[in-house]
Amino acid sequence: MTTRTTALLATVALLAACTPPQRSEHAGDVEPSRTQGSTVVVADTMIDATFDAAGVAEPFHQATLSTKLMGTVVAVLVREGDEVAAGQPLVRIDARDLAAKEAQVAASVADAEANQREALAQATRIRALYADSAATRAHLDAVETGLARAEAGVRAARAAAAEVGAVSEYATVRAPFSGVVTGRFVDPGAFAAPGAPLVTVQDVRRLRITANAAPDAVRSLRRGTTISATIEGREVSAVVEGVVPAAAGNLYAVNAIVPNADRAFLAGSTASLVLPLGRRSALMVPSQALRREGDLTGVIVRTASADELRWVRVGHVSASMAEVTSGLRAGDTIVVPASNASTATQGPRS
Repeated sequence: MTTRTTALLATVALLAACTPPQRSEHAGDVEPSRTQGSTVVVADTMIDATFDAAGVAEPFHQATLSTKLMGTVVAVLVREGDEVAAGQPLVRIDARDLAAKEAQVAASVADAEANQREALAQATRIRALYADSAATRAHLDAVETGLARAEAGVRAARAAAAEVGAVSEYATVRAPFSGVVTGRFVDPGAFAAPGAPLVTVQDVRRLRITANAAPDAVRSLRRGTTISATIEGREVSAVVEGVVPAAAGNLYAVNAIVPNADRAFLAGSTASLVLPLGRRSALMVPSQALRREGDLTGVIVRTASADELRWVRVGHVSASMAEVTSGLRAGDTIVVPASNASTATQGPRS
């Protein structure tokens, strides 16, 4: 390569480095990044105003069983977790002393009935003699009194037998209703005392949710009203059983019954009753538009320049719609992502 050629190439390179780049006529027309999905314009919507009253789901039937007897436990026929039917024997108490008393009262009943038959026969004879003027009035009165006493003796003996029989029933502790044994407090050989707990039985095929609320929140409730409820975050329907004054404060206790035939919910689960308060205005968005990152909840807001993730606060959330209490305004456009199975949420209640 000649010296002249080398100098020419160096000059061309220097001019290229000093020449400013040419601007594209379409540099300002780059499209902003957009999230794939449908858009929804947020608007004020009239919804049913509600108040969430927190409570606990308890069994509709629950009983801790004991006995009126004092005696040794001879058999415990169930274990915790066993399903039992109404009337099924659960615990047996030693009742040999009651068996002796039953024999005594049975003999007393037989004696009283024999006396009553003898008195009746005597009275029948004297009545016939008195009718023929062969017996005096005093004689008749005496046998009539004897008959009345004999009949009273029979009633007393039979009452004593019934009393002993009733007490004997406590020697076998039976299930008062169908359910599940949730507590067993004695074993064979233990001493049972009156009122001491032996077993606990629960029937969770129905649950009772009890929650306290202010008078304004319960004013429209009546027995038999169907309201919404949640148990461990799952929405269910509940039927109001009653509304009564609470033990403390200016509050009312609302009792509502939830069917639980499949035993999907456990007794003692956290629950809440959704009490209606009327109508109010709210900003509603599709529940599928919500995105969760840790404890934060957000939605994608579409603006002229870009799609941005905006953190919001949500109120009541159903399977289809969610109330946004802060972070959005009427007229904002949000994006419901085309595929957000991993980010869809039920959201918190506030």
